[in-house]
Amino acid sequence: MPVYELNSTNLIAENERHGRARDLFWPWCGANVSLLALSYGAFFLGFGISFWQATLAAIVGTVLSFLLVGFSSLAGKKSNATTMVLSRAAFGVKGNALPGFLSYLLFVGWETVLVSLATLATGTVFERVGDIDQNLAMVIGFVISVSLTLIGGVLGFSVIMKLQKYLTLTTVLLTFGYVALTMDSVNWSAVMDKPSGSIQGFIGALIFGVTGIGLGWVNAAADYSRYLPRSVKSTSVVGWTVLGASIVPIVLVIYGAALSASDQKLSEAIAMDPIGALTTLLPTWYLIIFSLVAILGLVGGAILDLYSSGLTLVSLGVPVKRHIAAIFDGALMLLGTLYIVWIADNFFIPFQGFLLTLGVPVAAWSAIFVTDVLLRKKSYNEKDLFSNEGIYGSINWSSIACVGVATIVGWGFVTNTFASWLSWQGYFLGFIGGKDGAWAYSNVGVIFALAIGASGRFIFGKRDIRKQEI
Repeated sequence: MPVYELNSTNLIAENERHGRARDLFWPWCGANVSLLALSYGAFFLGFGISFWQATLAAIVGTVLSFLLVGFSSLAGKKSNATTMVLSRAAFGVKGNALPGFLSYLLFVGWETVLVSLATLATGTVFERVGDIDQNLAMVIGFVISVSLTLIGGVLGFSVIMKLQKYLTLTTVLLTFGYVALTMDSVNWSAVMDKPSGSIQGFIGALIFGVTGIGLGWVNAAADYSRYLPRSVKSTSVVGWTVLGASIVPIVLVIYGAALSASDQKLSEAIAMDPIGALTTLLPTWYLIIFSLVAILGLVGGAILDLYSSGLTLVSLGVPVKRHIAAIFDGALMLLGTLYIVWIADNFFIPFQGFLLTLGVPVAAWSAIFVTDVLLRKKSYNEKDLFSNEGIYGSINWSSIACVGVATIVGWGFVTNTFASWLSWQGYFLGFIGGKDGAWAYSNVGVIFALAIGASGRFIFGKRDIRKQEI
């Protein structure tokens, strides 16, 4: 018997569907219990807003983005298929190649980012603890992070569900150990004195929270809920997903904002090494524990990304088994990590450019998919999800057109000066003050993409769904 999961993008047999909605708490909490959330506090303040504005943006942005993940999870409960197979109902069996490809890029990008962060953080810790060459230290962190990610992502669902529970409990405990040790570093006077920013800056921070915290998980949600029985309450599925995914990131982003508002040098250092910079506040004896926290927290998310990227690759029609696809994705992750860690001069530059560029079309897809899920009153016709001649058709041109229009509009209203090769974006900003105007860095293009996607699917899909459910 193979030790890896045999199921791929196939339908899950009814006798394999088991568990309770609260079981979803562990994979989503484990994937989002990361010290990266502390660094997000500095990124939020980078929009020129106050601590209280950053707090509100963290709460609203995180909950709203994971509500989309929760609604997406309903599709898996309603039908025993993966997210990117269920997306065929809105885009057509062949037409779904477009969002499938975007989803694949997002998964590989995020798993690369997370493993890169774990590598950088571990390298920083080892360098401080002992007289170890920086490159050698990062190689050690790289090997540890990649090994753990590949083991979880390749072995599959059962291993992930068990592993994430232990990762969550361990990481939460040790992360709050970090909070306890660094509490004295918070200068509450400096935090409260930070002036309020503009409404545009607040919206920019909120959108960054949506794209950077929850939006990237919408295309993975059903991959884990598809194993639940159909009888599980829908409200419970949404509730446990949002609770598990949101509770720790919200707390850590708020605390990270407090730390960054207290120390401008720390805030600047986070842009270069988001996790490693946090070690400067710790006593030496806690550094090894900190490296464990960094690896476990970041790897928890990378494992889910690698698992779902393998499923997505198979759903695109690549004729390989799921675990082989995951191994291939792992190789891409290795190459990307090598670039970020040893070639890129600044972490935040490629990270922000990556999030914004892919965030716009993925936001459009997410809105279309979630709207499609909420419009459906019956379960999907699972057989037709695999047939070009079925009720979902081969290509749904209205959904593809919505993604295209939303992307064109969205890119036109985002500023991506973080990377010179993306400076062409923002071509519609002249209508609201230009690339140097008050709205230039608010990235409202993501909101426009969400709105166009949701309204487009509601208008063009409502009648089709009625016909499909007759």
